[in-house]
Amino acid sequence: MLQTKAKLLLAVLLFTGVVQAQSLRDPTRPGVGAVTSASNNSAMTTQLILNSVVISGNSATAVFNNKMFTIGDSVQGVKIVRINAKGVWLADGRQFTMYQAVTGTKGQ
Repeated sequence: MLQTKAKLLLAVLLFTGVVQAQSLRDPTRPGVGAVTSASNNSAMTTQLILNSVVISGNSATAVFNNKMFTIGDSVQGVKIVRINAKGVWLADGRQFTMYQAVTGTKGQ
């Protein structure tokens, strides 16, 4: 009889543990009624950051947002018209310059 009561008690405890585990909610899951939306990359353009300018002989390369571009390439739909050691110029008039500490040399 005692063994049957112990099995019954164990079954009740296990069952309530399962019920409680099922009622727990993932804390990282959005709440009820939360709406997710896909981001539209064409509507939200990221800020252009000139990371570096590499000049080797007659070729010049600009690195914007960790991607390489040369004269004539388009960055966010705007053509690159000039690249030199001081910076990069775009067709829409924007100019991106390197920091003086990067372009300057000791003794100048």
